[in-house]
Amino acid sequence: MFDTHVNLHGEAFAEDLDDVLDRARAAGVKRFLAICDRLDNLPAVKAIAAAHDNVWCSAGTHPHHAKDFTDLTTETLIGAIDDDVVGIGETGLDFHYGYSPEAEQKAAFSAHIEAAQESGLPLIIHSREADELMGDMLEQAYSKRPFTPLLHCYTGGQRLADRALELGAYFSVSGILSFKSAKDVRAVIETVPLDRIILETDCPYLAPTPHRGRRNEPAFLLDVCRAFAELKGMSLEEAGRLTEDNALRLFSRAS
Repeated sequence: MFDTHVNLHGEAFAEDLDDVLDRARAAGVKRFLAICDRLDNLPAVKAIAAAHDNVWCSAGTHPHHAKDFTDLTTETLIGAIDDDVVGIGETGLDFHYGYSPEAEQKAAFSAHIEAAQESGLPLIIHSREADELMGDMLEQAYSKRPFTPLLHCYTGGQRLADRALELGAYFSVSGILSFKSAKDVRAVIETVPLDRIILETDCPYLAPTPHRGRRNEPAFLLDVCRAFAELKGMSLEEAGRLTEDNALRLFSRAS
């Protein structure tokens, strides 16, 4: 399996990262995508990718931090790409917390979109309570120059999912899929074609059932995969193989 969204550079894994990765590999997780949440953390993220086999990374700034990078340019993002960088982001729009003003989120998101268009790398998107504007921005940018969106940890509505699918988007599912309360999420994911779904933990957040309340880690991707397999009526092995194949098609540099 391929955990396509891990946050490994923070305090949560500072003391035992090697053990965490060993447990993941023992559980069948063989590839990892370490996510950059803000550009000033990129050296730490790249260092993790460089130090561990089969760990790649992204380059970007989360919408929560858009206010801290008002001078962010497409050229800066392009310049951050090296052999270990296989995606642009995490970027997007988040109006739930409002940590950054809308105008600054939109400007940062636009710079990331252009970097994905120019580099050909997938765009790793965080979208929360921003469905209509997200759909509008994706469609407008795609009409000018195609790119490949990945709606990570998808919890949005059916309309945004349908609009994104028209642009060839992928969707990643996390431990949320296993939550009893996540009926709406499961309903949307049931409508997404099998060749457009990949898996993630988003660790250390969102630990799946039966690990709720604990620090999430990549080994728990097995439980995410189990929830997905049950939703789609597949065996665990089939679900793992399918989603890994999809992830390798999307992140083609991670091979």
